[in-house]
Amino acid sequence: MKVQAQICMVLNLDKCIGCHTCSVTCKNVWTSRRGMEYAWFNNVETKPGVGYPKSWEDQEKYRGGWVVKNGRAVLRHGGRAAVMSKLFSNPSQPQVNDYYEPFTFDYERLKESLRTRTAPSARPYSLVTGRLMDTVKDGPNWEDNLAGPFAKRRADPDLRGMDTAGFEAFEASFMYYLPRLCEHCLHPACAASCPSGAIYKRAEDGIVLINQDKCRGWRQCISACPYKKIYFNPARSKSEKCVFCYPRLESGEPTLCAESCVGRIRYMGVVLFDASRIDEYACADEKELYEKQLSLILDPNDAEVIRAAREQGVADSFLEAAKKSPVYKMMKDWKIAFPLHPEYRTMPMVWYVPPLSPLGGQDIPGDFFAKLDQMRIPVRYMARLLTAGDEKPIRRALMKLMALRAYMRSKTVEGCEAPAVPPELGLSTRQYEDMYRYLAIADYEDRFVIPTAPAVHEQTDLFSLRAGLGFEDEEGCRTLFGGR
Repeated sequence: MKVQAQICMVLNLDKCIGCHTCSVTCKNVWTSRRGMEYAWFNNVETKPGVGYPKSWEDQEKYRGGWVVKNGRAVLRHGGRAAVMSKLFSNPSQPQVNDYYEPFTFDYERLKESLRTRTAPSARPYSLVTGRLMDTVKDGPNWEDNLAGPFAKRRADPDLRGMDTAGFEAFEASFMYYLPRLCEHCLHPACAASCPSGAIYKRAEDGIVLINQDKCRGWRQCISACPYKKIYFNPARSKSEKCVFCYPRLESGEPTLCAESCVGRIRYMGVVLFDASRIDEYACADEKELYEKQLSLILDPNDAEVIRAAREQGVADSFLEAAKKSPVYKMMKDWKIAFPLHPEYRTMPMVWYVPPLSPLGGQDIPGDFFAKLDQMRIPVRYMARLLTAGDEKPIRRALMKLMALRAYMRSKTVEGCEAPAVPPELGLSTRQYEDMYRYLAIADYEDRFVIPTAPAVHEQTDLFSLRAGLGFEDEEGCRTLFGGR
């Protein structure tokens, strides 16, 4: 057993209001530089929809993630020879039109125009060419709130094979918001594909970073990442990505997207995992990937796990944080959070609590809550997004969330002091109380349990933990090309 610590995030989709505060905050801090005008380390998509970049989930087109061949996980993008042959021509890489042409408006014309008979207007101009644009045709959140015809949203890869004939009618339509950022995977395809060995995963907290001194701008990582969360900066000829706000994490503070979230949907904490089983579990059957990844997460209260973690250098501050971790409760204890597209086999560590939804059609008299199959959002759709198509874990999680609502209604509205809990769901009264405390309007200390970097306690230089400033990557970091 090789115990390592990972700082990860859980997002409660039931509470996301699609305000984009997280995206704007991240944009202002991390991607407001020249060459990154089109890049959004954090973005919020409306589902169903093709997302940003367009159809990023279509791995037949983009060739991201891993596939299993001869019992081994290999890059869908190709092995060493295939990557080398694509260094100067990469047909599976997203193009400008798959993102959008970044633009702003000519506000100076508004301020400097003389008095005219008609009001002046601010015309859009391209941040790439600097020229005026006839019209704005696309953007990173172009499909917000089901904008546009359903014919375009039907291109969502998660809708393939589903009967969408009735979704165009308002009574049968559905939507929810999906905030996305780098998944900081346990089995990152981006790191394995980098010819320069510039991408690595920090051993102390699991954050995936790009050493900017080593990056040569080959852009193979962009193709290999199935979530398309690495961006190329043409002004610097470097690839850049979400760094999980690691300077803040080292000081015990959450990421900016989590800190600024209006709906309080984001939770951050530490989980301990068995790194020795990653390669084995990444090759599991597609429908077993969620359960396999869940089994990698270790019990932070287990004496054997704690002993092994200390022997292998995990700091005591991380062990204590793991015991109080809100993400561990949602992932492992309550089993209501799930990884995004586990079938990509990257073992992502940003997980999601699936949303409940209003009734489809007419309300049922005398029934306060919808039955599971009467909800607007099809369980099959969420299963394709979060459990590689396996509906059982999603159904069980949604039933727990519905039971929680019924439990709290019975307690607060009907005045029942000790409401009954359904034993078949495997949760105790205490767990329902804890779930309510965390999922309703949780305190700051409940949502974010983040240890300071070990170097803070040792009074050593924090720069040794940081990437992108010319420091060497971790010893033993394996890449597709064997380098470091």
